[in-house]
Amino acid sequence: AAPGDCRLVPGGVDCAGTVLPLADLARAADDAGIALVAEGRWGGTPRSVAFNVHGFRVAVHRGTGEIRILQSVQAADAGEVVNPRQCRGQVEGGIAQALGAALYENVVVDETGRVTTDIFRQYHLPTFADTPRSEVYFARTSDTVGPMGAKSMSESPFNPVAPALANAIRAATGVRFTELPLARDRVYLGIKAATPTR
Repeated sequence: AAPGDCRLVPGGVDCAGTVLPLADLARAADDAGIALVAEGRWGGTPRSVAFNVHGFRVAVHRGTGEIRILQSVQAADAGEVVNPRQCRGQVEGGIAQALGAALYENVVVDETGRVTTDIFRQYHLPTFADTPRSEVYFARTSDTVGPMGAKSMSESPFNPVAPALANAIRAATGVRFTELPLARDRVYLGIKAATPTR
Protein backbone atom coordinates (compact mmCIF):
# COMPACT_ATOMS: atom_id res chain seq x y z
CA ALA A 1 0.00 0.00 0.00
CA ALA A 2 1.14 3.55 -0.57
CA PRO A 3 2.36 5.24 2.64
CA GLY A 4 -0.27 7.94 2.18
CA ASP A 5 -3.03 5.31 2.39
CA CYS A 6 -1.80 4.01 5.77
CA ARG A 7 -2.39 5.42 9.22
CA LEU A 8 -1.66 4.32 12.78
CA VAL A 9 -4.64 3.04 14.74
CA PRO A 10 -4.72 1.48 18.22
CA GLY A 11 -2.73 -1.75 17.99
CA GLY A 12 -1.93 -1.63 14.30
CA VAL A 13 -1.75 0.13 10.96
CA ASP A 14 -4.83 0.71 8.81
CA CYS A 15 -3.89 0.39 5.11
CA ALA A 16 -6.88 1.32 2.97
CA GLY A 17 -9.33 -0.42 5.30
CA THR A 18 -7.20 -3.47 6.24
CA VAL A 19 -5.69 -3.36 9.74
CA LEU A 20 -2.28 -5.00 10.15
CA PRO A 21 -1.36 -5.64 13.82
CA LEU A 22 1.86 -3.94 14.92
CA ALA A 23 3.37 -7.30 15.96
CA ASP A 24 2.85 -8.69 12.43
CA LEU A 25 4.27 -5.54 10.88
CA ALA A 26 7.38 -5.69 13.08
CA ARG A 27 7.87 -9.40 12.30
CA ALA A 28 7.53 -8.82 8.53
CA ALA A 29 9.94 -5.88 8.60
CA ASP A 30 12.46 -7.92 10.60
CA ASP A 31 12.18 -10.84 8.15
CA ALA A 32 12.76 -8.43 5.23
CA GLY A 33 15.72 -6.76 6.98
CA ILE A 34 13.94 -3.40 7.13
CA ALA A 35 14.53 -1.18 10.17
CA LEU A 36 11.36 0.47 11.44
CA VAL A 37 12.29 4.05 12.30
CA ALA A 38 10.38 7.28 12.54
CA GLU A 39 11.19 10.90 13.09
CA GLY A 40 9.00 13.38 14.89
CA ARG A 41 9.07 17.06 15.62
CA TRP A 42 7.32 19.28 18.07
CA GLY A 43 7.03 22.95 17.24
CA GLY A 44 6.02 24.16 20.70
CA THR A 45 7.80 26.46 23.08
CA PRO A 46 10.93 25.00 24.67
CA ARG A 47 10.44 24.27 28.34
CA SER A 48 12.27 22.96 31.35
CA VAL A 49 11.53 19.91 33.39
CA ALA A 50 11.72 20.09 37.17
CA PHE A 51 12.79 17.06 39.19
CA ASN A 52 11.80 16.16 42.74
CA VAL A 53 12.74 13.22 44.95
CA HIS A 54 11.20 12.21 48.25
CA GLY A 55 12.15 9.94 51.13
CA PHE A 56 10.24 8.74 54.17
CA ARG A 57 11.11 6.95 57.38
CA VAL A 58 7.99 5.30 58.81
CA ALA A 59 6.80 3.05 61.60
CA VAL A 60 3.94 0.65 60.88
CA HIS A 61 1.84 -0.99 63.60
CA ARG A 62 1.30 -4.56 62.41
CA GLY A 63 -1.77 -5.06 64.60
CA THR A 64 -3.72 -2.04 63.35
CA GLY A 65 -2.11 -0.99 60.06
CA GLU A 66 -1.43 2.48 61.44
CA ILE A 67 1.38 4.33 59.66
CA ARG A 68 3.42 6.93 61.50
CA ILE A 69 5.66 9.12 59.39
CA LEU A 70 8.83 9.66 61.40
CA GLN A 71 10.73 11.65 58.79
CA SER A 72 9.76 13.25 55.48
CA VAL A 73 12.37 14.77 53.16
CA GLN A 74 11.97 16.21 49.67
CA ALA A 75 14.67 17.62 47.42
CA ALA A 76 13.72 19.73 44.43
CA ASP A 77 15.53 20.87 41.32
CA ALA A 78 13.75 24.19 40.87
CA GLY A 79 16.57 25.93 39.04
CA GLU A 80 17.38 29.34 40.52
CA VAL A 81 14.94 29.66 43.42
CA VAL A 82 13.79 33.27 43.08
CA ASN A 83 11.57 33.28 46.19
CA PRO A 84 12.75 30.53 48.58
CA ARG A 85 9.92 30.94 51.10
CA GLN A 86 7.21 30.81 48.43
CA CYS A 87 8.85 27.87 46.66
CA ARG A 88 9.21 25.97 49.95
CA GLY A 89 5.50 26.59 50.56
CA GLN A 90 4.70 25.23 47.10
CA VAL A 91 6.69 22.07 47.84
CA GLU A 92 5.12 21.63 51.28
CA GLY A 93 1.63 22.11 49.80
CA GLY A 94 2.36 19.53 47.11
CA ILE A 95 3.51 17.07 49.78
CA ALA A 96 0.31 17.62 51.81
CA GLN A 97 -1.87 17.17 48.74
CA ALA A 98 0.01 14.01 47.75
CA LEU A 99 -0.27 12.56 51.26
CA GLY A 100 -4.05 12.96 50.96
CA ALA A 101 -4.02 10.87 47.79
CA ALA A 102 -1.53 8.37 49.23
CA LEU A 103 -3.14 7.81 52.64
CA TYR A 104 -6.79 8.86 52.72
CA GLU A 105 -8.62 9.95 49.60
CA ASN A 106 -10.62 7.32 47.76
CA VAL A 107 -13.57 7.88 45.44
CA VAL A 108 -15.87 4.86 45.83
CA VAL A 109 -18.50 4.21 43.14
CA ASP A 110 -21.28 1.68 43.71
CA GLU A 111 -22.69 -0.75 41.14
CA THR A 112 -25.17 1.88 39.88
CA GLY A 113 -22.40 4.39 39.16
CA ARG A 114 -23.19 6.63 42.16
CA VAL A 115 -20.28 8.06 44.16
CA THR A 116 -20.74 6.88 47.76
CA THR A 117 -17.93 8.95 49.28
CA ASP A 118 -19.60 12.27 48.50
CA ILE A 119 -19.40 13.92 51.91
CA PHE A 120 -16.37 14.73 54.06
CA ARG A 121 -17.54 12.31 56.77
CA GLN A 122 -16.72 9.52 54.29
CA TYR A 123 -13.94 11.23 52.34
CA HIS A 124 -11.04 12.32 54.52
CA LEU A 125 -8.89 15.22 53.37
CA PRO A 126 -5.62 15.70 55.24
CA THR A 127 -5.69 18.39 57.89
CA PHE A 128 -2.72 20.25 59.31
CA ALA A 129 -2.53 17.61 62.07
CA ASP A 130 -2.32 14.80 59.47
CA THR A 131 0.59 16.39 57.62
CA PRO A 132 4.06 15.78 59.05
CA ARG A 133 6.78 18.39 58.97
CA SER A 134 8.87 17.86 55.85
CA GLU A 135 12.45 18.86 55.28
CA VAL A 136 12.79 20.64 51.94
CA TYR A 137 16.08 21.05 50.09
CA PHE A 138 16.81 22.76 46.79
CA ALA A 139 19.45 21.65 44.32
CA ARG A 140 21.74 24.42 43.10
CA THR A 141 21.03 24.56 39.40
CA SER A 142 20.18 27.20 36.84
CA ASP A 143 17.89 26.82 33.86
CA THR A 144 18.58 28.32 30.45
CA VAL A 145 14.88 28.57 29.54
CA GLY A 146 13.10 29.72 32.70
CA PRO A 147 12.91 33.30 33.97
CA MET A 148 16.10 34.25 35.84
CA GLY A 149 17.16 30.59 35.67
CA ALA A 150 14.07 29.29 37.55
CA LYS A 151 12.00 26.18 36.85
CA SER A 152 8.36 25.59 37.68
CA MET A 153 7.31 23.77 40.84
CA SER A 154 3.64 23.25 40.02
CA GLU A 155 2.87 19.50 40.27
CA SER A 156 6.46 18.30 40.68
CA PRO A 157 6.36 18.04 44.51
CA PHE A 158 3.26 15.79 44.28
CA ASN A 159 4.77 13.13 42.03
CA PRO A 160 7.35 11.29 44.20
CA VAL A 161 5.35 11.15 47.45
CA ALA A 162 3.15 8.04 47.03
CA PRO A 163 5.93 5.83 45.57
CA ALA A 164 8.34 6.94 48.29
CA LEU A 165 5.75 6.20 50.98
CA ALA A 166 4.96 2.78 49.50
CA ASN A 167 8.69 1.99 49.41
CA ALA A 168 9.09 3.03 53.06
CA ILE A 169 6.14 0.85 54.08
CA ARG A 170 7.66 -2.07 52.19
CA ALA A 171 10.98 -1.50 53.97
CA ALA A 172 9.14 -1.49 57.33
CA THR A 173 6.84 -4.48 56.71
CA GLY A 174 8.28 -6.49 53.84
CA VAL A 175 4.95 -6.15 52.01
CA ARG A 176 4.64 -4.35 48.65
CA PHE A 177 1.41 -2.34 48.36
CA THR A 178 0.41 -1.42 44.81
CA GLU A 179 -2.91 0.36 45.38
CA LEU A 180 -3.76 3.68 46.93
CA PRO A 181 -4.80 4.86 49.39
CA LEU A 182 -2.51 3.16 51.90
CA ALA A 183 -5.29 3.22 54.47
CA ARG A 184 -5.04 1.39 57.81
CA ASP A 185 -7.42 -1.40 56.81
CA ARG A 186 -5.59 -2.06 53.53
CA VAL A 187 -2.20 -2.08 55.26
CA TYR A 188 -3.45 -4.33 58.08
CA LEU A 189 -5.05 -6.82 55.66
CA GLY A 190 -1.94 -6.81 53.42
CA ILE A 191 0.35 -7.56 56.37
CA LYS A 192 -2.05 -10.23 57.65
CA ALA A 193 -2.21 -11.92 54.21
CA ALA A 194 1.59 -11.93 53.95
CA THR A 195 2.15 -13.29 57.46
CA PRO A 196 2.46 -17.08 57.57
CA THR A 197 0.00 -18.74 59.97
CA ARG A 198 1.45 -20.73 62.81
